[in-house]
Amino acid sequence: MAKFEFSETSLPGVFVVSPTVFEDERGYFMETYNYNGFKAGGIDVEFVQDNQSKSQRGVLRGLHFQKEHPQGKLVRVIRGEVFDVAVDIREGSPTYGKWYGIILSEENKKQLYIPPGLAHGFLVLSDSAEFTYKCTDFYHPDDEGGIIWNDPQIGIKWPMDRITGDIILSDKDKKWKRLGEH
Repeated sequence: MAKFEFSETSLPGVFVVSPTVFEDERGYFMETYNYNGFKAGGIDVEFVQDNQSKSQRGVLRGLHFQKEHPQGKLVRVIRGEVFDVAVDIREGSPTYGKWYGIILSEENKKQLYIPPGLAHGFLVLSDSAEFTYKCTDFYHPDDEGGIIWNDPQIGIKWPMDRITGDIILSDKDKKWKRLGEH
């Protein structure tokens, strides 16, 4: 069974997951997910869908969530580097409106587990990045929601010094409102 290190963040239920990496002259091997290992680490969920995206430097995707069918996500970068962010939008949570951010890269091989009820987004810091994630619920297009990436109430400190030029947003991501304006 693979070994994983689970480090809980400042947001309850959000974990940085560091897999054991076996390296030699041929390259490396690692397990990225193992139900028993994750359950032992405090993440006992069923994943039902895997997604992958590729984006160029300066692309910011987010902050996304689903309203009635919230998804837990296990996110990682398989090529490149991103600044990944989770925002607590769980009503009544003591950390409501707070955020946690971490650099995920092909080099550090870290993953972030984001439980249902949080918004998620990332900014690509390398020339390009391939991003993959497992979800605990299916995507429902009519159920998606979002928060504008630069909401001053949340105050995410995006590493803009790592970006040359303007950030690149989808038309949808340009139109999201601030937290609490939904």
